[in-house]
Amino acid sequence: MDAFTVVLAAMAATLHKFHATPVEGARNFFHGTMFHGLSVWILSALLCGFTCALLVTSRRLHLYTPMHMTNFLHEQRMSAQACLTSGLLLTGTLYLVRAGNIPRGIVLETIGLVAIGLGLRRLIYRILLYRRFDRGLDTRNVLIVGTGLEAQALRQHLEKIRHLGYTFKGFIELPGCSPHVDVTADIVGNLETLFQHTRKQFIDEIFFTTPCERGIVQNVLEQARVHGVDLRVIPDLYDGLAWNSPIEYIGQFPTIPLHRGAVPEIGLIFKRVFDAVFSTLVIILFSPVLLAIAIAVKFDSPGPVLYTSERIGKKGVVFRCVKFRTMVRDADTRRAEIMHMNERDDVLFKVSNDPRITRLGRFLRKYSLDELPQFINVLRGEMSIVGPRPPLAGEVHNYDLDHLRRLDVTPGITGLWQVQGRQDPSFASYVSLDVSYIDNWSIWLDFKIIMRTIAVVFSGTGT
Repeated sequence: MDAFTVVLAAMAATLHKFHATPVEGARNFFHGTMFHGLSVWILSALLCGFTCALLVTSRRLHLYTPMHMTNFLHEQRMSAQACLTSGLLLTGTLYLVRAGNIPRGIVLETIGLVAIGLGLRRLIYRILLYRRFDRGLDTRNVLIVGTGLEAQALRQHLEKIRHLGYTFKGFIELPGCSPHVDVTADIVGNLETLFQHTRKQFIDEIFFTTPCERGIVQNVLEQARVHGVDLRVIPDLYDGLAWNSPIEYIGQFPTIPLHRGAVPEIGLIFKRVFDAVFSTLVIILFSPVLLAIAIAVKFDSPGPVLYTSERIGKKGVVFRCVKFRTMVRDADTRRAEIMHMNERDDVLFKVSNDPRITRLGRFLRKYSLDELPQFINVLRGEMSIVGPRPPLAGEVHNYDLDHLRRLDVTPGITGLWQVQGRQDPSFASYVSLDVSYIDNWSIWLDFKIIMRTIAVVFSGTGT
Protein backbone atom coordinates (compact mmCIF):
# COMPACT_ATOMS: atom_id res chain seq x y z
CA MET A 1 0.00 0.00 0.00
CA ASP A 2 2.89 2.39 0.66
CA ALA A 3 4.36 1.64 -2.77
CA PHE A 4 0.93 2.12 -4.35
CA THR A 5 0.62 5.49 -2.57
CA VAL A 6 3.98 6.61 -4.03
CA VAL A 7 2.89 5.71 -7.57
CA LEU A 8 -0.42 7.57 -7.19
CA ALA A 9 1.36 10.63 -5.78
CA ALA A 10 3.87 10.66 -8.66
CA MET A 11 1.05 10.40 -11.22
CA ALA A 12 -0.90 13.20 -9.53
CA ALA A 13 2.17 15.46 -9.40
CA THR A 14 2.93 14.78 -13.07
CA LEU A 15 -0.64 15.52 -14.19
CA HIS A 16 -0.66 18.72 -12.14
CA LYS A 17 2.59 19.76 -13.81
CA PHE A 18 1.07 19.08 -17.22
CA HIS A 19 -1.99 21.29 -16.54
CA ALA A 20 -0.07 24.02 -14.68
CA THR A 21 2.72 24.42 -17.26
CA PRO A 22 2.16 26.55 -20.39
CA VAL A 23 1.24 24.46 -23.39
CA GLU A 24 4.56 24.87 -25.18
CA GLY A 25 6.61 24.06 -22.07
CA ALA A 26 4.45 21.06 -21.27
CA ARG A 27 4.82 19.74 -24.79
CA ASN A 28 8.60 20.07 -24.63
CA PHE A 29 8.80 18.26 -21.31
CA PHE A 30 6.34 15.42 -21.90
CA HIS A 31 7.15 14.72 -25.55
CA GLY A 32 10.71 15.85 -25.99
CA THR A 33 12.09 14.79 -22.63
CA MET A 34 9.99 11.99 -21.15
CA PHE A 35 8.81 10.03 -24.14
CA HIS A 36 11.60 10.56 -26.65
CA GLY A 37 14.53 11.12 -24.31
CA LEU A 38 16.34 9.06 -21.70
CA SER A 39 14.76 10.85 -18.73
CA VAL A 40 11.86 8.41 -18.60
CA TRP A 41 14.29 5.71 -17.51
CA ILE A 42 15.94 8.01 -15.02
CA LEU A 43 12.52 8.95 -13.61
CA SER A 44 11.51 5.31 -13.31
CA ALA A 45 14.77 4.40 -11.57
CA LEU A 46 14.45 7.35 -9.18
CA LEU A 47 10.84 6.47 -8.39
CA CYS A 48 11.78 2.85 -7.63
CA GLY A 49 14.71 4.02 -5.51
CA PHE A 50 12.51 6.46 -3.59
CA THR A 51 9.93 3.71 -2.99
CA CYS A 52 12.54 1.24 -1.73
CA ALA A 53 14.08 3.91 0.51
CA LEU A 54 10.65 4.72 1.94
CA LEU A 55 9.87 1.06 2.66
CA VAL A 56 13.25 0.44 4.31
CA THR A 57 13.04 3.63 6.38
CA SER A 58 9.46 2.87 7.42
CA ARG A 59 10.50 -0.59 8.60
CA ARG A 60 13.44 0.85 10.54
CA LEU A 61 11.04 3.29 12.21
CA HIS A 62 8.72 0.36 13.14
CA LEU A 63 5.82 1.61 11.03
CA TYR A 64 4.98 -1.96 10.03
CA THR A 65 4.57 -3.26 13.59
CA PRO A 66 1.00 -4.14 14.68
CA MET A 67 -1.04 -0.97 14.96
CA HIS A 68 -2.14 -1.61 18.54
CA MET A 69 1.49 -1.16 19.66
CA THR A 70 1.71 2.46 18.50
CA ASN A 71 -0.43 5.52 19.09
CA PHE A 72 -1.82 7.71 16.34
CA LEU A 73 0.37 10.79 16.82
CA HIS A 74 3.58 8.75 17.02
CA GLU A 75 2.62 6.88 13.85
CA GLN A 76 1.92 10.13 11.97
CA ARG A 77 5.19 11.64 13.15
CA MET A 78 7.21 8.58 12.11
CA SER A 79 5.39 8.47 8.77
CA ALA A 80 6.35 12.08 8.03
CA GLN A 81 9.93 11.37 9.13
CA ALA A 82 10.18 8.35 6.81
CA CYS A 83 8.89 10.43 3.89
CA LEU A 84 11.27 13.32 4.65
CA THR A 85 14.30 11.00 4.95
CA SER A 86 13.46 9.25 1.68
CA GLY A 87 12.82 12.61 0.01
CA LEU A 88 16.26 13.91 1.06
CA LEU A 89 17.85 10.79 -0.43
CA LEU A 90 15.91 11.38 -3.65
CA THR A 91 16.90 15.03 -3.99
CA GLY A 92 20.51 14.18 -3.15
CA THR A 93 20.52 11.54 -5.87
CA LEU A 94 19.10 14.05 -8.36
CA TYR A 95 21.96 16.42 -7.56
CA LEU A 96 24.61 13.71 -7.96
CA VAL A 97 23.32 12.45 -11.33
CA ARG A 98 22.91 16.05 -12.55
CA ALA A 99 19.43 15.38 -13.93
CA GLY A 100 18.79 19.03 -14.69
CA ASN A 101 16.01 18.34 -17.19
CA ILE A 102 13.78 16.78 -14.51
CA PRO A 103 11.56 19.52 -13.02
CA ARG A 104 12.21 19.93 -9.30
CA GLY A 105 8.58 20.97 -8.86
CA ILE A 106 7.38 17.44 -9.71
CA VAL A 107 9.87 15.93 -7.28
CA LEU A 108 8.91 18.20 -4.38
CA GLU A 109 5.20 17.86 -5.10
CA THR A 110 5.52 14.07 -5.21
CA ILE A 111 7.24 14.03 -1.81
CA GLY A 112 4.57 16.28 -0.32
CA LEU A 113 1.71 14.22 -1.75
CA VAL A 114 3.30 11.00 -0.49
CA ALA A 115 3.54 12.45 3.02
CA ILE A 116 -0.11 13.52 2.95
CA GLY A 117 -1.26 10.26 1.34
CA LEU A 118 0.55 8.03 3.84
CA GLY A 119 -0.86 9.99 6.78
CA LEU A 120 -4.42 9.81 5.45
CA ARG A 121 -4.16 6.13 4.56
CA ARG A 122 -2.91 5.17 8.01
CA LEU A 123 -5.58 7.33 9.67
CA ILE A 124 -8.41 5.74 7.66
CA TYR A 125 -7.06 2.25 8.26
CA ARG A 126 -6.80 2.91 12.01
CA ILE A 127 -10.39 4.18 12.18
CA LEU A 128 -11.70 1.14 10.27
CA LEU A 129 -9.66 -1.19 12.49
CA TYR A 130 -10.99 0.42 15.68
CA ARG A 131 -14.54 -0.04 14.44
CA ARG A 132 -13.88 -3.75 13.89
CA PHE A 133 -12.42 -4.01 17.39
CA ASP A 134 -15.60 -2.43 18.80
CA ARG A 135 -17.60 -5.15 17.02
CA GLY A 136 -15.35 -7.84 18.49
CA LEU A 137 -13.72 -8.62 15.14
CA ASP A 138 -9.99 -9.18 14.49
CA THR A 139 -9.15 -8.93 18.19
CA ARG A 140 -6.43 -11.07 19.79
CA ASN A 141 -7.54 -13.48 22.51
CA VAL A 142 -5.25 -13.50 25.55
CA LEU A 143 -4.67 -15.56 28.68
CA ILE A 144 -2.87 -14.02 31.66
CA VAL A 145 -0.63 -16.30 33.69
CA GLY A 146 -0.90 -15.23 37.32
CA THR A 147 -3.63 -13.76 39.51
CA GLY A 148 -1.72 -11.04 41.38
CA LEU A 149 -2.11 -7.28 41.27
CA GLU A 150 -0.08 -7.01 38.05
CA ALA A 151 -2.29 -9.56 36.32
CA GLN A 152 -5.48 -7.83 37.43
CA ALA A 153 -4.16 -4.42 36.43
CA LEU A 154 -3.21 -5.76 32.98
CA ARG A 155 -6.66 -7.32 32.58
CA GLN A 156 -8.38 -4.01 33.45
CA HIS A 157 -6.04 -2.14 31.08
CA LEU A 158 -6.80 -4.43 28.14
CA GLU A 159 -10.56 -4.29 28.73
CA LYS A 160 -10.65 -0.54 29.28
CA ILE A 161 -8.72 0.44 26.14
CA ARG A 162 -10.68 -1.34 23.42
CA HIS A 163 -8.57 -0.03 20.55
CA LEU A 164 -5.66 -2.15 21.75
CA GLY A 165 -7.51 -5.01 20.09
CA TYR A 166 -7.31 -7.59 22.90
CA THR A 167 -10.00 -9.84 24.35
CA PHE A 168 -9.35 -11.21 27.85
CA LYS A 169 -10.22 -14.92 28.11
CA GLY A 170 -9.15 -15.77 31.66
CA PHE A 171 -6.39 -16.20 34.24
CA ILE A 172 -4.04 -19.16 34.55
CA GLU A 173 -3.36 -20.01 38.18
CA LEU A 174 0.19 -20.66 39.38
CA PRO A 175 0.88 -22.98 42.32
CA GLY A 176 1.62 -21.14 45.56
CA CYS A 177 0.27 -17.81 44.29
CA SER A 178 -2.94 -16.56 45.87
CA PRO A 179 -4.84 -13.61 44.39
CA HIS A 180 -5.18 -10.41 46.39
CA VAL A 181 -8.85 -10.23 45.46
CA ASP A 182 -11.28 -12.96 44.55
CA VAL A 183 -10.92 -13.74 40.82
CA THR A 184 -11.94 -17.38 41.07
CA ALA A 185 -14.67 -16.95 38.49
CA ASP A 186 -12.11 -15.79 35.92
CA ILE A 187 -9.57 -18.58 36.53
CA VAL A 188 -9.84 -21.05 33.66
CA GLY A 189 -7.02 -23.46 34.49
CA ASN A 190 -3.42 -23.98 35.56
CA LEU A 191 -0.09 -24.52 33.82
CA GLU A 192 -0.84 -28.18 33.17
CA THR A 193 -3.98 -27.33 31.20
CA LEU A 194 -2.67 -24.06 29.73
CA PHE A 195 -2.36 -25.22 26.13
CA GLN A 196 -5.64 -27.11 26.22
CA HIS A 197 -7.29 -23.77 26.94
CA THR A 198 -5.28 -22.02 24.22
CA ARG A 199 -6.80 -24.50 21.77
CA LYS A 200 -10.34 -24.32 23.14
CA GLN A 201 -10.47 -20.52 23.31
CA PHE A 202 -8.36 -19.75 20.20
CA ILE A 203 -5.73 -17.90 22.20
CA ASP A 204 -3.31 -15.68 20.27
CA GLU A 205 -1.10 -14.46 23.11
CA ILE A 206 -0.12 -15.48 26.63
CA PHE A 207 1.08 -12.90 29.17
CA PHE A 208 3.29 -13.86 32.13
CA THR A 209 2.74 -11.39 34.96
CA THR A 210 3.90 -13.38 38.01
CA PRO A 211 7.53 -14.22 38.89
CA CYS A 212 8.23 -17.95 38.63
CA GLU A 213 11.14 -20.30 37.99
CA ARG A 214 13.09 -19.86 34.77
CA GLY A 215 12.48 -23.51 33.85
CA ILE A 216 8.69 -23.03 33.94
CA VAL A 217 8.83 -20.07 31.56
CA GLN A 218 11.26 -21.94 29.31
CA ASN A 219 8.91 -24.94 29.14
CA VAL A 220 5.93 -22.71 28.31
CA LEU A 221 8.03 -20.93 25.66
CA GLU A 222 8.88 -24.23 23.95
CA GLN A 223 5.23 -25.29 23.91
CA ALA A 224 4.18 -21.86 22.66
CA ARG A 225 6.47 -22.30 19.67
CA VAL A 226 4.95 -25.70 18.93
CA HIS A 227 1.37 -24.39 19.17
CA GLY A 228 2.07 -21.11 17.35
CA VAL A 229 0.99 -18.93 20.28
CA ASP A 230 2.71 -15.62 21.05
CA LEU A 231 4.27 -15.31 24.51
CA ARG A 232 5.02 -12.11 26.42
CA VAL A 233 6.41 -11.41 29.87
CA ILE A 234 6.64 -8.37 32.09
CA PRO A 235 10.28 -7.16 31.82
CA ASP A 236 11.43 -7.94 35.39
CA LEU A 237 10.18 -11.53 35.11
CA TYR A 238 12.21 -12.88 32.20
CA ASP A 239 15.35 -13.67 34.25
CA GLY A 240 17.69 -13.58 31.27
CA LEU A 241 15.46 -15.40 28.80
CA ALA A 242 15.33 -12.45 26.43
CA TRP A 243 18.62 -10.60 26.49
CA ASN A 244 18.69 -7.78 23.91
CA SER A 245 14.97 -8.28 23.13
CA PRO A 246 13.07 -5.04 22.45
CA ILE A 247 10.50 -3.78 24.92
CA GLU A 248 7.06 -3.35 23.33
CA TYR A 249 4.31 -1.39 25.03
CA ILE A 250 0.80 -2.79 25.22
CA GLY A 251 -0.94 0.44 26.10
CA GLN A 252 1.07 1.56 29.13
CA PHE A 253 2.38 -1.90 30.00
CA PRO A 254 5.96 -2.71 28.94
CA THR A 255 6.32 -6.29 27.72
CA ILE A 256 9.05 -8.42 26.17
CA PRO A 257 8.01 -10.78 23.34
CA LEU A 258 9.63 -14.19 23.82
CA HIS A 259 7.90 -15.71 20.79
CA ARG A 260 5.85 -14.37 17.92
CA GLY A 261 4.18 -16.70 15.43
CA ALA A 262 4.75 -16.17 11.73
CA VAL A 263 1.73 -14.79 9.86
CA PRO A 264 1.64 -14.53 6.03
CA GLU A 265 0.35 -10.96 6.19
CA ILE A 266 0.85 -10.06 2.53
CA GLY A 267 -0.88 -13.25 1.37
CA LEU A 268 -3.81 -12.69 3.74
CA ILE A 269 -4.19 -9.07 2.59
CA PHE A 270 -4.26 -10.25 -1.03
CA LYS A 271 -6.80 -12.94 -0.11
CA ARG A 272 -9.07 -10.36 1.55
CA VAL A 273 -8.81 -7.95 -1.40
CA PHE A 274 -9.57 -10.78 -3.82
CA ASP A 275 -12.57 -11.85 -1.70
CA ALA A 276 -14.00 -8.33 -1.71
CA VAL A 277 -13.49 -7.73 -5.44
CA PHE A 278 -14.67 -11.20 -6.51
CA SER A 279 -17.79 -11.03 -4.30
CA THR A 280 -18.71 -7.57 -5.56
CA LEU A 281 -18.42 -8.73 -9.18
CA VAL A 282 -20.51 -11.86 -8.51
CA ILE A 283 -23.28 -9.90 -6.80
CA ILE A 284 -23.39 -7.31 -9.61
CA LEU A 285 -23.14 -9.73 -12.54
CA PHE A 286 -25.53 -12.29 -11.06
CA SER A 287 -28.05 -9.77 -9.70
CA PRO A 288 -30.68 -10.79 -12.33
CA VAL A 289 -30.19 -14.44 -11.36
CA LEU A 290 -30.44 -13.59 -7.65
CA LEU A 291 -33.67 -11.69 -8.27
CA ALA A 292 -35.13 -14.53 -10.35
CA ILE A 293 -34.26 -17.12 -7.67
CA ALA A 294 -35.75 -14.93 -4.94
CA ILE A 295 -39.04 -14.63 -6.84
CA ALA A 296 -39.07 -18.38 -7.55
CA VAL A 297 -38.46 -19.25 -3.88
CA LYS A 298 -41.28 -16.95 -2.82
CA PHE A 299 -43.78 -18.58 -5.17
CA ASP A 300 -42.54 -22.15 -4.65
CA SER A 301 -43.48 -22.52 -0.98
CA PRO A 302 -44.65 -20.41 1.97
CA GLY A 303 -41.92 -18.76 3.99
CA PRO A 304 -39.13 -16.20 3.70
CA VAL A 305 -36.86 -15.99 0.66
CA LEU A 306 -33.64 -16.13 2.65
CA TYR A 307 -32.67 -18.58 5.38
CA THR A 308 -30.23 -17.42 8.04
CA SER A 309 -28.57 -19.66 10.59
CA GLU A 310 -26.05 -19.03 13.31
CA ARG A 311 -22.68 -20.41 12.28
CA ILE A 312 -19.31 -20.52 14.01
CA GLY A 313 -16.57 -18.55 12.29
CA LYS A 314 -12.91 -17.82 12.90
CA LYS A 315 -11.88 -18.20 16.56
CA GLY A 316 -15.38 -19.26 17.51
CA VAL A 317 -17.07 -15.97 16.54
CA VAL A 318 -20.79 -16.46 15.89
CA PHE A 319 -22.26 -14.92 12.74
CA ARG A 320 -25.45 -15.28 10.71
CA CYS A 321 -24.89 -17.19 7.47
CA VAL A 322 -27.26 -16.30 4.60
CA LYS A 323 -28.64 -18.73 2.01
CA PHE A 324 -31.67 -19.03 -0.22
CA ARG A 325 -34.31 -21.07 1.59
CA THR A 326 -34.43 -24.61 0.18
CA MET A 327 -36.58 -26.26 2.87
CA VAL A 328 -40.05 -25.89 4.27
CA ARG A 329 -40.65 -23.18 6.85
CA ASP A 330 -40.55 -25.44 9.93
CA ALA A 331 -37.52 -27.48 8.81
CA ASP A 332 -35.50 -26.80 11.97
CA THR A 333 -38.22 -28.07 14.30
CA ARG A 334 -38.65 -31.25 12.20
CA ARG A 335 -34.95 -32.17 12.23
CA ALA A 336 -35.33 -34.55 15.17
CA GLU A 337 -37.89 -36.56 13.19
CA ILE A 338 -35.33 -37.56 10.54
CA MET A 339 -32.18 -37.95 12.64
CA HIS A 340 -32.37 -41.72 12.06
CA MET A 341 -31.89 -41.07 8.32
CA ASN A 342 -28.52 -39.36 8.80
CA GLU A 343 -25.97 -40.56 6.22
CA ARG A 344 -22.92 -38.97 7.83
CA ASP A 345 -20.98 -40.14 10.85
CA ASP A 346 -19.97 -38.42 14.08
CA VAL A 347 -21.07 -34.77 14.21
CA LEU A 348 -22.14 -34.25 10.59
CA PHE A 349 -25.76 -34.42 9.45
CA LYS A 350 -26.80 -35.09 5.85
CA VAL A 351 -29.84 -36.76 4.26
CA SER A 352 -29.90 -37.13 0.46
CA ASN A 353 -33.68 -37.50 0.17
CA ASP A 354 -34.53 -35.08 2.95
CA PRO A 355 -38.35 -34.74 2.96
CA ARG A 356 -38.07 -31.15 4.20
CA ILE A 357 -36.47 -29.95 0.94
CA THR A 358 -38.80 -28.17 -1.49
CA ARG A 359 -39.03 -28.92 -5.21
CA LEU A 360 -37.12 -25.77 -6.13
CA GLY A 361 -34.76 -26.37 -3.25
CA ARG A 362 -33.51 -29.63 -4.78
CA PHE A 363 -32.61 -27.82 -7.99
CA LEU A 364 -30.88 -24.98 -6.13
CA ARG A 365 -28.86 -27.43 -4.04
CA LYS A 366 -27.90 -29.56 -7.03
CA TYR A 367 -26.15 -26.60 -8.66
CA SER A 368 -25.20 -24.86 -5.35
CA LEU A 369 -27.26 -21.81 -6.28
CA ASP A 370 -28.60 -21.57 -2.73
CA GLU A 371 -25.09 -20.53 -1.63
CA LEU A 372 -25.01 -17.34 -3.74
CA PRO A 373 -26.23 -14.98 -0.94
CA GLN A 374 -23.19 -16.02 1.12
CA PHE A 375 -21.13 -13.62 -0.97
CA ILE A 376 -22.75 -10.99 1.27
CA ASN A 377 -21.06 -12.70 4.24
CA VAL A 378 -17.79 -12.57 2.30
CA LEU A 379 -18.14 -8.83 1.72
CA ARG A 380 -18.73 -8.33 5.44
CA GLY A 381 -15.55 -10.24 6.25
CA GLU A 382 -17.35 -13.06 8.07
CA MET A 383 -16.48 -15.59 5.36
CA SER A 384 -13.97 -16.04 2.56
CA ILE A 385 -14.37 -17.46 -0.95
CA VAL A 386 -12.22 -20.47 -0.01
CA GLY A 387 -11.96 -22.03 3.43
CA PRO A 388 -13.50 -24.69 5.69
CA ARG A 389 -17.28 -24.64 5.73
CA PRO A 390 -18.71 -22.80 8.78
CA PRO A 391 -20.14 -25.36 11.25
CA LEU A 392 -23.28 -25.12 13.34
CA ALA A 393 -22.92 -24.43 17.06
CA GLY A 394 -24.26 -27.91 17.83
CA GLU A 395 -21.54 -29.47 15.71
CA VAL A 396 -18.76 -27.50 17.41
CA HIS A 397 -20.11 -28.59 20.80
CA ASN A 398 -19.26 -32.18 19.83
CA TYR A 399 -15.80 -31.37 18.47
CA ASP A 400 -12.68 -32.94 19.95
CA LEU A 401 -9.80 -30.63 20.79
CA ASP A 402 -8.00 -31.32 17.49
CA HIS A 403 -11.13 -30.58 15.45
CA LEU A 404 -11.04 -26.94 16.60
CA ARG A 405 -8.18 -26.32 14.16
CA ARG A 406 -10.88 -25.84 11.52
CA LEU A 407 -11.78 -22.60 13.28
CA ASP A 408 -8.28 -21.13 13.09
CA VAL A 409 -9.09 -19.53 9.73
CA THR A 410 -12.00 -17.67 8.14
CA PRO A 411 -14.66 -20.11 6.88
CA GLY A 412 -15.36 -20.24 3.17
CA ILE A 413 -18.10 -20.77 0.61
CA THR A 414 -16.07 -23.56 -0.97
CA GLY A 415 -13.07 -25.55 0.15
CA LEU A 416 -10.89 -28.58 -0.37
CA TRP A 417 -13.56 -30.94 0.97
CA GLN A 418 -16.19 -29.56 -1.42
CA VAL A 419 -14.07 -30.38 -4.48
CA GLN A 420 -12.28 -33.50 -3.30
CA GLY A 421 -14.30 -35.37 -0.70
CA ARG A 422 -17.86 -34.15 -1.10
CA GLN A 423 -19.35 -37.63 -1.28
CA ASP A 424 -17.23 -39.05 1.56
CA PRO A 425 -19.43 -39.41 4.68
CA SER A 426 -16.45 -39.67 7.05
CA PHE A 427 -16.05 -36.76 9.46
CA ALA A 428 -12.39 -37.72 9.86
CA SER A 429 -11.88 -37.15 6.13
CA TYR A 430 -13.79 -33.87 6.42
CA VAL A 431 -11.47 -32.59 9.15
CA SER A 432 -8.35 -34.02 7.51
CA LEU A 433 -8.96 -32.13 4.26
CA ASP A 434 -9.67 -28.88 6.10
CA VAL A 435 -6.51 -29.20 8.19
CA SER A 436 -4.53 -30.03 5.05
CA TYR A 437 -5.86 -26.83 3.47
CA ILE A 438 -4.86 -24.77 6.52
CA ASP A 439 -1.36 -26.25 6.68
CA ASN A 440 -0.69 -25.89 2.94
CA TRP A 441 -2.56 -22.67 2.21
CA SER A 442 -1.40 -20.46 -0.63
CA ILE A 443 -2.99 -18.09 -3.12
CA TRP A 444 -2.37 -20.67 -5.85
CA LEU A 445 -4.20 -23.35 -3.84
CA ASP A 446 -7.21 -21.03 -3.49
CA PHE A 447 -7.19 -20.43 -7.23
CA LYS A 448 -7.13 -24.17 -8.00
CA ILE A 449 -10.00 -24.82 -5.60
CA ILE A 450 -12.09 -22.06 -7.22
CA MET A 451 -11.47 -23.52 -10.69
CA ARG A 452 -12.42 -27.01 -9.50
CA THR A 453 -15.49 -25.62 -7.73
CA ILE A 454 -16.76 -24.17 -11.02
CA ALA A 455 -16.48 -27.62 -12.58
CA VAL A 456 -18.28 -29.23 -9.60
CA VAL A 457 -21.12 -26.68 -9.78
CA PHE A 458 -21.73 -27.25 -13.50
CA SER A 459 -21.63 -31.03 -13.02
CA GLY A 460 -24.59 -30.70 -10.62
CA THR A 461 -23.25 -33.01 -7.89
CA GLY A 462 -24.67 -30.98 -5.00
CA THR A 463 -27.24 -32.47 -2.65
